Parts: sequence; structure tokens; C-alpha cells
Amino acid sequence: MKIRKENILGLLVVLILGGGIMGVYFYEKRNTNAALAARMAELSPKGGPPETIEGLRAAIAAYGEAVEAHVRDAAQTGTYWKILATRLADKGMHQDALEALEMALRYNAEDPTIFYLTGVSAGIAAKSSLDFPQPGEQVSRREGYLGLSERAYLRAIELDKAYAKPRYALGVLYSFELERPGEAIPHLSRYLELMPRDVDGMFVLARAYYMTGQYAEAIDLYDRILVTTRDTKKQEEARNNRDYIRGQVYG
Repeated sequence: MKIRKENILGLLVVLILGGGIMGVYFYEKRNTNAALAARMAELSPKGGPPETIEGLRAAIAAYGEAVEAHVRDAAQTGTYWKILATRLADKGMHQDALEALEMALRYNAEDPTIFYLTGVSAGIAAKSSLDFPQPGEQVSRREGYLGLSERAYLRAIELDKAYAKPRYALGVLYSFELERPGEAIPHLSRYLELMPRDVDGMFVLARAYYMTGQYAEAIDLYDRILVTTRDTKKQEEARNNRDYIRGQVYG
């Protein structure tokens, strides 16, 4: 496809303007921070932060609004990185999404949603990575991404015990990618407490039960699927899986 000359010139203009704006922003930010530090030093006879209660109150009154504005700006910046990561992930650009999510965490390190999104993108990146070891590392790219995915889901759950999505995702990760179905069971059980009619969660948990030799629990869960869903394909799958396990157990 032939690229038009005016398109290239337009892109260059956008890049130059964007770079100029960011340069002005960081220049102004440095000047503001320097002025703030100088003013705070002036408030103290020793050239440092105020040591008296009155001095601290005066400093807070003078610069509280500036501090609050900085906090609001930082929070908004974190939100923009989060939105960018979501859109990159929607386009299948999960490695780029991970970089944006890392930036988002710098501004909000206790947002469980960011950790959940990190787990999702890392899990998908693992599937698309060739299993070559990273330079200087003992693990492959795939193993590295899978480890990141697991840690991210666990952190999301730690921050919000009632957050259902990372529990389901972690159950899938343990059952299908990491082959540790026993660790999937408590997370999937809790997930179904939070989402009692989610048939997909039931299927994954039933598989984890089967893989760990808990055949009666798996059969009960397939029966539960049959009375929960009206989807005939899922009913057929649950019935076939249940009958297969019965055949193994009872002959």
C-alpha cells in the first residue's frame, strides 16, 4: 500500500507537537516542584520543613490545594493508562497492554482490577510466546508470563476477597495451563459461591475434581449443570462427561 507524502508529514507534525507539549509539561512540573521545595524551606528557620505545629499548619494551608491537585492529576493519569491497556488488550496487543498496566500500577498500586487485567494479558501472552529461555534467565518466556499471571490474580484476590473474576481466571490457569488442579478447587468453589449460576465455572471445577480423583464431586457438579442451564450443547457436554466418569468408576 502506497503511503501518501501528506500523511507522513501530518504524522510528523503530530509527533513534534506531542513532544513539545510533554516537554513543556515536565519543564513546568520541575519548576513547580522546585518552587514548592524552596517555599517550604523558607517557612522553617533551619531551612527545612516546619518543625512547629503552627508552621506545619501554615504550610498545609498554603500548599494543601496544590498537593490535592497533584494527587488528582496522578489519579487521572493512572486511569488513562488503565484505559489504554484495556484498548490494547481488546486489539490483541497484550504485551503492549502489560507495559501500560505496569504504568497504571505506579499510580494506583492497590487497584484489584489492574491486577486482574494484568493476569489476563499475561496469560494470553504466555500462549503466544515461543518457549525460549530469556537471556540470563532460567525460565522461558511462557513460564515467566504464566508466573506473572498467577501472581497478578492472587494479588487481585488479596485486595478484594469478593472479586469473582480473578478466582475463575485463576481456576482456569491452574487447571489448564499450570496443571495444578488441586489449587484451582478452592478458588472455583468460592467463585461459585459468588456466581452460583455460572455454568462455565461449574465445568472448570468439575474438571478439577475429576483430575484430582474426586469423581463423586465431579458427577454431582455435572448434574447441577444439567438443571441449571437451558443450553442444549452444554447439557449434552455435561451429560457425556458425567456418564464417562460413571463408566470409569462403576464399570
